[in-house]
Amino acid sequence: MRRRALAAAAAVLMVSAGTTACGTEARGICGVIVDSTSYADPATSRTDVTSKLPAFAQGCDWVAFAAVTGSSESSSCRQDPVAIAATKAENPNANPVVEERIRTHRITEVLPRAVKLFDCPAEGEGSDVLGALRYLVKQLAARRQPDQAHQIIVFSDLINNRGDLNVNRLDLSEAARGQKIKELRDGRLLPDMTGYAVTVHGFLREKPSDPDRFPMLESFWREAFETAGASPVDLL
Repeated sequence: MRRRALAAAAAVLMVSAGTTACGTEARGICGVIVDSTSYADPATSRTDVTSKLPAFAQGCDWVAFAAVTGSSESSSCRQDPVAIAATKAENPNANPVVEERIRTHRITEVLPRAVKLFDCPAEGEGSDVLGALRYLVKQLAARRQPDQAHQIIVFSDLINNRGDLNVNRLDLSEAARGQKIKELRDGRLLPDMTGYAVTVHGFLREKPSDPDRFPMLESFWREAFETAGASPVDLL
């Protein structure tokens, strides 16, 4: 009996191992924001995208895009999402070799689509960062999967100076910035980013003329993202 039990246990382990080996690992639901306004002028901004986006995309099964323009949420400058992971129809047996072949091909579409957003038309003066966030999160919310990571990479200095937020004129005292964030949240100008990890590259690339505002602007954006539910938040 003991031999039979051991044999049965070994068979279960072999089946489990075979299932794991043939399965595919779920990656994240991802979003990319590219700032086409003054942030796009320095060569370092484009270098950031080309050097950092490919590694980010490796952790994604699906990637959506948004551009920062003068009117981001209603912008005509769009790129279609990229479905990186193979569908069940494309890979019915969850073969990891097939999955990797499809991923390798599709992941090459991510960087060219993002780079095209650098050349969006201005669509008015200034930068509407919040509008880009709202547009991106709408796309991601429609694809949410409870068991997958959700992450956003932002290539922008976060100098929002359109609509209801002009960070250049913002009172950045602790009480005032808390009140402003509350106004944005109550007005649904901050999207629901609960569970999203956010990484920003190029944050305040051109430092404000008043150096004392830099740490306060950093605090403002951290508090804004955290109020929207994002965690962790990296401003690089």
